[in-house]
Amino acid sequence: MKTKLVMTCLVCGMLIGPCVTMAQDSDADRSHPKAFVKDSTITTKIKTQLAAEHITSLGRIHVDTDKDGVVWLSGSARTQEAIDKAMSIARETEGVKDVHNHIKIKKDD
Repeated sequence: MKTKLVMTCLVCGMLIGPCVTMAQDSDADRSHPKAFVKDSTITTKIKTQLAAEHITSLGRIHVDTDKDGVVWLSGSARTQEAIDKAMSIARETEGVKDVHNHIKIKKDD
C-alpha cells in the first residue's frame, strides 16, 4: 500500500515538475533578492491598506510592483470611487515611483 502511494506521488511529481519549470515567473528578472523583497513589501503595504479601507472589491483588485517601484493595478471594481481610492492608496505608499491603473468597472459579479 505504501509503495503504491509513493509511486503515485513520484509519477505525479515527475509530470507536474516540467510544467512548473516552464511557467514563467513574473519576478524572475529580479537581479538581487533585496530588490524582490522591496517589491513584495510595497505590494503587501498596498494590499494591507486596501483591506483596512474595506474596499468591497479588494479580491478583484490585483497589485504588482516591478523592480523600479512602479505599481500595476488591475482587475475590477464596482465603482469609480473604489478605483480612485485604490489609486490614491498606491500613490501614497512609501517607495512607489509610479502607478499604472488597469482596473475596470464591473457592476454585476
